[in-house]
Amino acid sequence: MLLKVGELARHTGLTVRTLHHYDAIGLLAPSARSEAGYRLYNAADIGRLHAIQALRLLGLPLAEIGGLLGAESGALPAIIRRQVASLDQQIAQVTVLRERLALLEERLAEGAQPDLKDWLATLEQMTAYGRYFSPAEIKSLMANWSAVAGLWPPLIAEVAALMARGVPSDAPEVQPLASRWMNVMGQWMDGNYDLITRWGEMYRREPVARRDDGPPTELIDYIGAAIGVRMAALLRHLDTEDLARLGKPPEDEWRRLGEELAALQARQVPPEDEAVQAIAQAWVQLLDAFTDHDPALATRLMKAMATEPMLQAAAVVGPAVRGYLLQAIAVLRQKNAMPGTAAP
Repeated sequence: MLLKVGELARHTGLTVRTLHHYDAIGLLAPSARSEAGYRLYNAADIGRLHAIQALRLLGLPLAEIGGLLGAESGALPAIIRRQVASLDQQIAQVTVLRERLALLEERLAEGAQPDLKDWLATLEQMTAYGRYFSPAEIKSLMANWSAVAGLWPPLIAEVAALMARGVPSDAPEVQPLASRWMNVMGQWMDGNYDLITRWGEMYRREPVARRDDGPPTELIDYIGAAIGVRMAALLRHLDTEDLARLGKPPEDEWRRLGEELAALQARQVPPEDEAVQAIAQAWVQLLDAFTDHDPALATRLMKAMATEPMLQAAAVVGPAVRGYLLQAIAVLRQKNAMPGTAAP
């Protein structure tokens, strides 16, 4: 089977101009031409194109790729092995791509030639990721994936359960999940809101970039609407620069401190007690780190948490413990002349 240049461009997501350029610089010359002079590409050409795109994804310039392909004996299997090894080391979010590359490597090791469909699907995935992220960004996403991979399945299942119950996306009940979703995305993408935005755009626009077991687009739209409600509440008090400066929320530590506070409150221990004050001090230190050691940012966050019911719906402590904590912090401030703080 031979493909014309326009057909190959449509299948791979590359432009005809790019393929013409590859031909002009001697990087990818078609193996045949039609009687009318049209470029015709066979499976071997598509395999070479896969190798070119694989090396481009790893950050190599075109000037080096030609020499590398010419110097390596049996270049295509070696390049596939290199790319799979790289993805294995960094535990890629690009899991679909990694699995297809592993399949191609296995077939090559067995002496089989991957069929045209396999080559085209893999090239299409690589091209989709390359439209939204640089090689360095893809490597960062892959490196961070192992830290969040196990957090997604239960979170997606909980969101799906709310959808199945018919809970509206703007209901307070959805806010704890919206908060968790934002935190996991932030952890995965190092708090980079630009990366988060581009990932969401790619997930919606590029079906080829989605995992077969990933969340459906209707679930993404549902939790996205809930996150929009949460963001609107935050942006009434903070700006996008403030949000970018916030660190990873220490929710586990805050939740543990909240449980200790609840136990002390149940025993009617006064806020000025040494044990309560120690918890208040630890809470303030966590918050200080979370707000980039900026008292003004902490104060704005305090106001947001105090006045926005949607933010309170996802708080790690309830209203009673929050009031108890704020009393303890007020005592702490009087002792140490500390700035205002918020209770997430």
